[in-house]
Amino acid sequence: MRLPLRTAFRSATLAATLLGPLAAAAQSAPETAAPTPAALGAPALAAAGTLQSADTAWLMVSTALVLLMTLPGIALFYGGMVRRTNVINTMASVVGIAAVVSLLWFAIAYSLAFTPGSALSGFLGGLGRVGFSGMEFLGSSAQVAVSHVAPHVPESVFAMFQLTFAIITCALVVGALVERMHFGALLLFAGLWLLVVYAPIAHWVWEPSGWLAQLGALDFAGGAVVHINAGAAALVCAYALGPRTGYGKEPFVPFNLGITMAGTGLLWVGWFGFNGGSALAADGRAGLAILATHVAAAAGALAWMAAEWLARKRISLLGMCSGIVGGLVAITPAAGFVTPRGALIVGLVAGAACYWGATALKQRLGADDSLDVFGVHGVGGLVGALLTGVLADPAIAGAQGNLATQAIACVAVLAYSLVMTAVVLWITSRVVTLRVREGVERAGLDVSLHNESLG
Repeated sequence: MRLPLRTAFRSATLAATLLGPLAAAAQSAPETAAPTPAALGAPALAAAGTLQSADTAWLMVSTALVLLMTLPGIALFYGGMVRRTNVINTMASVVGIAAVVSLLWFAIAYSLAFTPGSALSGFLGGLGRVGFSGMEFLGSSAQVAVSHVAPHVPESVFAMFQLTFAIITCALVVGALVERMHFGALLLFAGLWLLVVYAPIAHWVWEPSGWLAQLGALDFAGGAVVHINAGAAALVCAYALGPRTGYGKEPFVPFNLGITMAGTGLLWVGWFGFNGGSALAADGRAGLAILATHVAAAAGALAWMAAEWLARKRISLLGMCSGIVGGLVAITPAAGFVTPRGALIVGLVAGAACYWGATALKQRLGADDSLDVFGVHGVGGLVGALLTGVLADPAIAGAQGNLATQAIACVAVLAYSLVMTAVVLWITSRVVTLRVREGVERAGLDVSLHNESLG
């Protein structure tokens, strides 16, 4: 399957259609930029004695928890929802992406995301950490490489923590294109997408010199960088690949919702590292982020259950799992900025909004977003990012939320991801075929592409 270039223009049109109300709100954004952080500068060396061992240990634990969210969390969560003949391919896609992203993060993506640039400083980082150059102990163990973003922990730990975010963001997109994309095409797409889409957006939001960071946009753990970004990319992939053969005409029976529930549990637990670790310290803010995360997840589940009961007079396990994830997604940008009461509001709104996104909005958009990546992650990320502007409490972290600024961040990330994902797909389609043949699709990708089956 070859992708025409017009898909990029269709994505741009879709961005304008979806973001009209947000763009209007953004016009009222304050003209003054956020104060420049004091520690803007190139990655440097610090005396080993100045590092905080408790913070370092917590960030290492959080790194393991976030990786657990992908391997095996996302693999199980997605694997249980696809048809039996595509479970292995779905899990292999997640594992393959983890490997590709890890090596590209080491090679150049980390440097592009988390070092100050030169002329493009607000939009893209420099090359100071290509190949993790300078990140090792230098001279003696008395000096340790640190990042200006987290100067109290070794940069090797910070870089690895951020790598787990890059891995899960790329892996989330798999949910929109399962059961029909060539494995090699997926890996090529994921690698290009990391460099062209994820790294620049991470730089905008999380690198102190990034233009959205300078504007004052709040994104504690990735509402925009991870979830809005992945949701937009998923929607473009669903349009580009087209619907699965038989979509809307044949029943697509999930392989095992028990496996999906197990994946949900791993996501819930791992999210404590996702959000709590984003405090970059073992302190009260990390504890508050974990508490907010748990409250929002529970509220998201109950809100989805209520919406499903009102609409269909039943409550499903898959719905509860989706509501949990919706609540977790929405609290991600807000976890370190809101009170537990604010987290409750975020979870309740997100659960209902994500139900709408996965049902009514999905039908209106007309895309076979197979596992509702845009409906849950895209919509949930938008809800959370905007509510952060309303509910952020200055007493918690000295951060004053602003709805218009948050709207600008949503507009920028969603529009950029929509258009550039289409461009990356087009480039990928010039090199390899994107979609498998109909016969391969009907036989299932497990045997056809991997010569393996569940037995």
